[in-house]
Amino acid sequence: MAVTLIRNADLVIAWDQGEKRHTYLPGADVAWRDGVLTFVGRGYDGPADTILNGRGLMVMPGLVNIHAHPTSEPMNKGLLDEIGSPGLYKSSLYEFMPIFRADAEAIPDCVRVALAELLLSGVTTLADLSMAHPGWLDLLAEAGMRVCIAPMFRSARWYTKNGHLVEYEWDEKAGVKAMEEAFALIERAEQHPSGLLFGMACPAQIDTCTPELLRDSRAEARRRGISWQIHAAQSVVEFHEITRRHGLTPIQWLHEQGLLDERAIIGHAIFLDDHPSTRWHTDRDLAILAETGATVAHCPTVFARRGITLKDFGRYRRRGVNLGIGTDTYPHNMLDELRLVAYLARTQAGNPRTMSTTDLFDAATVGGARALGREDIGRLAPGCRADIVVIDATHPRMQPAYDPLRSLIYAAGDRAVKDVYVDGRKVVADGEVLTIDFRQAAQHVAEAQKRVIARAPAQDWAHRPVERIAPPTFPWR
Repeated sequence: MAVTLIRNADLVIAWDQGEKRHTYLPGADVAWRDGVLTFVGRGYDGPADTILNGRGLMVMPGLVNIHAHPTSEPMNKGLLDEIGSPGLYKSSLYEFMPIFRADAEAIPDCVRVALAELLLSGVTTLADLSMAHPGWLDLLAEAGMRVCIAPMFRSARWYTKNGHLVEYEWDEKAGVKAMEEAFALIERAEQHPSGLLFGMACPAQIDTCTPELLRDSRAEARRRGISWQIHAAQSVVEFHEITRRHGLTPIQWLHEQGLLDERAIIGHAIFLDDHPSTRWHTDRDLAILAETGATVAHCPTVFARRGITLKDFGRYRRRGVNLGIGTDTYPHNMLDELRLVAYLARTQAGNPRTMSTTDLFDAATVGGARALGREDIGRLAPGCRADIVVIDATHPRMQPAYDPLRSLIYAAGDRAVKDVYVDGRKVVADGEVLTIDFRQAAQHVAEAQKRVIARAPAQDWAHRPVERIAPPTFPWR
């Protein structure tokens, strides 16, 4: 049980247990043993087997990403940047995303690319919302990241035959079977020898699951003491579908079913009853989210591409909603995502003070940790896991550094991330991932994308070539 010590760091973003908040602590030491922080403060005088010079460094807690799809999203780079269905309120969920899915051969490299990008942007804990695939657990453990696996299951698949009507193909027995398999996989994750994996129940979407599947999965998640996440209020199409079925908004219907509480996470929760695109006759959704303690997983990039956004992060926060951040799409760059959270919130509110960087960093650390039921991550304090991000505070893009965290989020980004530790083990050194061959995985994904492009017209309802679906920026000569 060797002790590692970062001695006299220029700055540590430490957790003040008394005030329950992060604080700037200059000239501080951070020590850990056996994956657990043993000291965060000034003047460490205990044993140390490895001593690292903290001069020129900012040490902060690893970021907690509560919503990502590593198996599919790296494949979409360059294809989905500028397209959304005109007949489906600009969403790309129903018409375009299904035709660009990675094949089985490509999935491991998609995962490696996504996890490498996340580590390089300071993420140490990830919620991986994926359909179960062979070798999933070992692949995640190989990366050395702390991962909450969320095997998605559902009772139906959606599709469109014409680009303006979404239909559903139901198979309720298959949904129940997939749920049972998901809980079995979660058990295996919790017993994995890496000690870095845990689980979350994840019925895929509110409109693709029967009420029985949702209630049964929620009950089982509560029995096991794990979190539960669902995509809901993520598109205008879905909002109208749920109000048509139940006469209630998606948030109200989840609440009526007794599904919302402090361990429930709503992926996106954009289209509430007071959103301009879905203005309903009630004004209750935001209050329901706050009163039940449910968390909203906010992932702005994928929606901003379609001209869609939450209205707004600061408003949700002021009403008492717990927020966490996710990278729902490529690039899996958490620091870029945080910057966009702030800019979109201020733009939507028309007010630069609708939210602060304090609010933003809390969501990316302790807000996400709370949603996952973890008090031992997302903060630097004795007894917490040694999930640590070391920033090069001397990097030119970090200067000037009147407020170092703002310099990181709004200027330097992942370029200043130097080292990353998960459970005390170094997984990024001098800006290079130690556990993943990032370049090789990216090359494999590039090759796999050619296969996806070749078969996409056969998957498309109109059999269009990809050049018509996603025209290139300039003509190829």
